[in-house]
Amino acid sequence: MGKRSRLRKKEHQNNSKPGGRDNRDNAGWGAGYADIIKENKLFEAYYQELGLVPEGEFDQFMAAMREPLPATIRITGYKSHAKEILHCLKNKYFKEIQEVEIDGQKIEAPQPLSWYPDDLAWHTNMSRKILRKSPLLEKFHQFLVSETESGNISRQEAVSMIPPLLMKIEPHHKILDMCAAPGSKTAQLIEMLHSDMDVPFPEGFVIANDVDNKRCYLLVHQAKRLNSPCIMVVNHDASCIPRLQIDTEDGQKGTLFYDRILCDVPCSGDGTMRKNIDVWKKWTTSNSLHLHGLQIRIAVRGVEQLAVGGRMVYSTCSLNPIEDEAVIATLLEKSEGALELADASVDLPGLKWMPGVTKWKLMTKEGQWYKDWSEVPVNRHTQIRPTMFPPTDTEKLANMKLERCMRILPHHQNTGAHISDGMQHHPVAHIPERREDSPPPNKKMKRHGFKEDPFVFLTEDDPVFPPIESFYDLSPDFPKINVLTRTHEGKKRHLYMVSKELRNVMLNNSERMKVINTGVKVWSRNSDGEEFGCAFRLAQEGIYTLFPYIRSRMITVSVEDIKILLTQENPYLSKLEEDAHQQAKKMGVIVLKYRPDNSNPDGPQCPIELCGWRGKTSIRAFVPRNERFHYLRMLGVEVKEEVKEGETENGNKDVSPKQELRGENRGDEHLKGDEREGGGENLTST
Repeated sequence: MGKRSRLRKKEHQNNSKPGGRDNRDNAGWGAGYADIIKENKLFEAYYQELGLVPEGEFDQFMAAMREPLPATIRITGYKSHAKEILHCLKNKYFKEIQEVEIDGQKIEAPQPLSWYPDDLAWHTNMSRKILRKSPLLEKFHQFLVSETESGNISRQEAVSMIPPLLMKIEPHHKILDMCAAPGSKTAQLIEMLHSDMDVPFPEGFVIANDVDNKRCYLLVHQAKRLNSPCIMVVNHDASCIPRLQIDTEDGQKGTLFYDRILCDVPCSGDGTMRKNIDVWKKWTTSNSLHLHGLQIRIAVRGVEQLAVGGRMVYSTCSLNPIEDEAVIATLLEKSEGALELADASVDLPGLKWMPGVTKWKLMTKEGQWYKDWSEVPVNRHTQIRPTMFPPTDTEKLANMKLERCMRILPHHQNTGAHISDGMQHHPVAHIPERREDSPPPNKKMKRHGFKEDPFVFLTEDDPVFPPIESFYDLSPDFPKINVLTRTHEGKKRHLYMVSKELRNVMLNNSERMKVINTGVKVWSRNSDGEEFGCAFRLAQEGIYTLFPYIRSRMITVSVEDIKILLTQENPYLSKLEEDAHQQAKKMGVIVLKYRPDNSNPDGPQCPIELCGWRGKTSIRAFVPRNERFHYLRMLGVEVKEEVKEGETENGNKDVSPKQELRGENRGDEHLKGDEREGGGENLTST
């Protein structure tokens, strides 16, 4: 395929998602596009005729569609700090907001989403304009931006949070996210894998895929904030994503089947009208007709890779049955009994939803209606297909239980519109034959987009390991074979780790898949460290992965020590409390460890591990700027900061010891953004 053809294909892919998963996943703050008239007579006529909205509620439905969408935030659930963040939000920011008045009106504090577990998701009607009118609200907004950059909060539309919850993820599950960018749902899946933070390497993993090479880097950004060794980002067309091979426990080669699959397909996006205002002007029934075939192909490909006993959730942000129930009915019919719609009616108590429909009809953009395939003229057969209509066999239709589909209407709980369907794969007498269409191992895949550095696993006897093992006194069970680097030649600049299961996938499929990113950085080269006996210092993003294996170079610090380390650039060792001071004098690279003090309920009630480095007379914590703000807030320290939305990723990186302690040139300007070490700055506490 030539360059122009590829560009045309990419343009088609982008235009096929007018609603856009970006818009659904990243809930914004307040309305825009005030001059666009929120009217579309064809839209109203179509959905009134279909009767998808309960009788007497259509005016409420349309009124809700014209209102700005509330902003929603989700506290990341797998980090041990989630409860601390929730405590901070409830007892500080939300309490302060309740006392704020704007133009004589009291501000309504954010409210929890009643159906989201453990009060970890909240919504608010505050707009950007309102946020700028009060210093307290502006401080709240800065807090949200900073914590989002640190990976502790995700700004995500409420209905976007539903599909991952319906998947019932457990730490051992192998998960495929087929159309994953920009990655908010992917982040939820990763969090669920890490529900037990005492397990650094869950048995499961997430493979997050997107067809658009550039959008894959949005996925990488989301994944990097969560610092997981169990996520891989790949770049494929979901409708023909390759089948992967793995080594099985008996030493044979086997096919990878996934325990859970999220099939959040490209759609017309008419459920996003509250936020994606352009849909009001552009909506026609043609959008659904054009996407129906692609949606079926993606969903079928997902089913082909679903393990027996596994669960796949199919979701869209479209109200149209052609994109929803019609696709599900086609899957169920093709599966010949191997699939069934799961009953999720009690999975999310508090969520209001409408059951799926069993009757619908089609309308062309000219307003012509068709009740079934027999009415469609021959000249329309290329645009309208039999699978777009409800099954005509009433018994077969009843057995499909399409009413188990979950329709979310915007006026019921002040959300966007959304459809989710959970399907389970069961052992039956006949399971449809699976296509074996992965490219053969000796055939090189044609790859477009940015050329990625290689992923090179180290052997257990690699010379890089002995000084690291000795220096950090690594435990014997440290999985050296899970360590990789991004270069075949020269000095290894960074070392990364993946889980054992992802290593298995990568080693068996290097010619089958295009990997964009995987692994969490655990060590970075530091030439100054050689005088201490090891050329590699710890990387903060990998500390939770490495910590269970490190048996030396740990310093126990107090709350006051952490305050000093995070508010001063290079504090003198003598500023630490005596116990920590004496420990630090004996080490170079260090892990600063805080453990909750039960006798001090005002202090953080979760463990904290920070990477550090001791110079001759001073000490430094290698903590990215926004993480510093995060920890200081947990300690009750107010921080003066200027956080700009859309801030470059470089502002969220830790700093090399040479730069910090000696102020020398980094010499890394030739590296790509994700390989550079960023700059830090002094913080001022008040």
